[in-house]
Amino acid sequence: MVSGVEVRDAATVMLVRDGDAGLEVFMLRRTLNADFVGGAYVFPGGAVDDADRHSDLEPVCEGRTDAEASALLGVASGGLAYWVAAIRECFEEAGVLLAHRDDGEIVHLTDPDVAERFARHRTAVHSGERRLVEVCREEGLRLAVGTMHYFSHWITPEGAPRRYDTRFFVTAAPAEQTPLHDDRETIANLWTRPADALERYRGGDFDLVFPTFKSLETISRFDRAADLLDAARAAGQPPLVQPRVVLDERGVRILLPGDPGYDEASPPPDGVVLPVRPD
Repeated sequence: MVSGVEVRDAATVMLVRDGDAGLEVFMLRRTLNADFVGGAYVFPGGAVDDADRHSDLEPVCEGRTDAEASALLGVASGGLAYWVAAIRECFEEAGVLLAHRDDGEIVHLTDPDVAERFARHRTAVHSGERRLVEVCREEGLRLAVGTMHYFSHWITPEGAPRRYDTRFFVTAAPAEQTPLHDDRETIANLWTRPADALERYRGGDFDLVFPTFKSLETISRFDRAADLLDAARAAGQPPLVQPRVVLDERGVRILLPGDPGYDEASPPPDGVVLPVRPD
């Protein structure tokens, strides 16, 4: 078993919209040489950084206080940092900034001059040169945390070489922004119906990690983005899901709470590669 692995806090956001054939979600493909799940299609997201946790978050956030965010996540304090991290990662990886202007509208990036200025902001935030809250102060923006809804909570199984305590969020994609992968951590992007992504996965040409697979299964039940967002808004705090891994005559398998054998499962011995993708 890989022991002593730090469990890092992380945040991920699903951008959704209505396409011609129903609800669509935005996905990015991780670079093939990534240390973790290279080549897999994912939602924008990553670790919660120290820069996301500063005490000056509330003045640049709209629609949710730290106390409210923390209560929803079930933590004592600092919950707002997860929303901020998800928005920052979405900006870095997809070029989408979920932030309100003074008039209440989500920032528009259709004007070429504005788009170029925010592309520079994106590069500076991505490199660590600037914090996202600093960009918000300069541009007079407030992060749209109130319209980004808590969706699910996953912890990587014990025994994995990298482990994350990840909060998933869902929000409507801004109409006046065009997502685009960063060509660094991600190499491709697409809008897809969840059912189509699942079908492509089963056909062998669309790699998914387990929490992404299960998230797509869940949102595939909704025909319209508004219905999904309404359900997420009303759902409250989702249950924690920490998969466990078992090695038996069927091989190495991922078990979820409630599955037979879950309570007895323990990490496989050293040298056994743990699955991160669904069977």
